[in-house]
Amino acid sequence: MADTLLDDVAGLLRETADRVVLPLFRHLDVADVSEKAPGELVTVADRRAEEMISAGLLRLRPGSVVVGEEAVADDPDLLRHLRASGDVWLVDPVDGTANFAAGRRPFALMVSLLTDGQQVAAWVFDPLADALATARTGEGTYLDGQPLQLPDGAPPMGELRGTAMTKFLPGPSRRTVEAGSARLGELLPGQHCAGREYLDVLTGQQQFVLFWRTLPWDHGPGTLLVQAAGGVARRLDGTDYHPADTEHGLLVAVNAEVWTEVHTTLLPT
Repeated sequence: MADTLLDDVAGLLRETADRVVLPLFRHLDVADVSEKAPGELVTVADRRAEEMISAGLLRLRPGSVVVGEEAVADDPDLLRHLRASGDVWLVDPVDGTANFAAGRRPFALMVSLLTDGQQVAAWVFDPLADALATARTGEGTYLDGQPLQLPDGAPPMGELRGTAMTKFLPGPSRRTVEAGSARLGELLPGQHCAGREYLDVLTGQQQFVLFWRTLPWDHGPGTLLVQAAGGVARRLDGTDYHPADTEHGLLVAVNAEVWTEVHTTLLPT
């Protein structure tokens, strides 16, 4: 029997977007939006989407565990499963909640699958753009069903384009990044949606993206998509990213050469 996991989860995300997320976009009441922590919004769409996605994933893999953003807000101990044995799903039901709550795009639905503590599959779906990226370890990355390979080599420094979330960087690092950005072609401020940033790396809209905050549901799916397409996702000390890590700082690039050039330019030691 053919393994249909990539298609099954993709279908679940599309169904959740159609049934739960998109009907609430620009139709939220004041009572539908709240703060789960200072400055951290959650909407009824986040909660309902996580419930639907989680139920669907557990049907696909009975006995697996779901680590969802909203569930972790209620029970942080769930994070221990990210290095556990067996199958563990990492879920961001609506990535870019602040955008969604304000009636802005982009936002995305994201999932990754870890087996015995290692990411083995990932999905990022931007429903407004109808853009779906999937990946499976050893099988590469697909964008809207077409295989995708990120380019080798680095363009001239003055042509490099990427994003840095400078708002969250510590003051000294922010000033260093801003000073180094003058050597690049363009440094973008970010879209408040990690999933869209990863999609833009895959589609060539940008060659890199620099994050400071690295919550697992924001970056687990996207990092695997980039890595499976030939790109790199490394901590600022050069070590590979894992969603269970709690350190700050993550630089993602289309290849190792671009990663090194951007790191040297924006974060010189």
